[in-house]
Amino acid sequence: MAAPAPSIVVPTDAELLQAQADLWRHSLCYLKSMALKCAVELGIPTAIHRLGGSASIPDLITALSLPVVKQQFLSRLMRLLASPGVFSVVDTTEAIYSLTPLSYLLVDGIAADGHMNHAPFLLTVTAKHYIDLAMGLTNWFKQDGKKPPFDHVHGASLFEESMERLDPEFHKMAMQGLIVHDNFGTDIALREFSDIFQGINSLTDCCYHGDGTTAKAIAKAFPQMKVTVLDLPQEIHKIPADGVVNYVGGNMFKSIPRAQVVMLKLFHGRWCCITGVTRTA
Repeated sequence: MAAPAPSIVVPTDAELLQAQADLWRHSLCYLKSMALKCAVELGIPTAIHRLGGSASIPDLITALSLPVVKQQFLSRLMRLLASPGVFSVVDTTEAIYSLTPLSYLLVDGIAADGHMNHAPFLLTVTAKHYIDLAMGLTNWFKQDGKKPPFDHVHGASLFEESMERLDPEFHKMAMQGLIVHDNFGTDIALREFSDIFQGINSLTDCCYHGDGTTAKAIAKAFPQMKVTVLDLPQEIHKIPADGVVNYVGGNMFKSIPRAQVVMLKLFHGRWCCITGVTRTA
């Protein structure tokens, strides 16, 4: 006897109405990231900061030297970004926009907790190379081969020399974004979780395309600790010697300088993602 056919649950009218709203939200959510990209390229977070931390739309039009005819459209852009908390807004006689912690990270010329602003990361992941990757994802699934989508679409690997040859400007921005991401929060971690590093006499930081900032911060906080940075030879020579950290060129998959602790941060590109501090002895 044949098994009964599975019954199909038909959504209710209320569920379908909610589903349509969700479909619209998912279909158009990219507009928020594009709006954020636009705001950074226009310099809106920096302009608000220079205006004392808050600004009206007319203030921004003047500060950014934008055509007055664009005022209503700038208002729509700011409303869109205020909704997810990129900016805060207070409505009195006119809307006044202020920085939030998120937009503070995008202000040019200041340092949040000793680190650069995060604009390079944002502009990297919203650049044309990433958009082309997304647009080519359907075709990538239909093709044989194990190349990652980025490599398949562009014929180059993110953060590697092949990308530098393809687009030097994008590669430079991507590397800046990687460094910002890699180093952000180091000072916070050293303040809030310093006990993790107590009793450690030696540490090797597997840097991978970094600039040694994290290692230098650790060495400064714990002068008794011998800190070594391991990175690819072509990257190590770009980091100036400072007499504080020992820099070694090599490959972490072949050999890691001996230390009590090996630090693995978030790796990008073709390497797997590993986060943590690992004691080796």
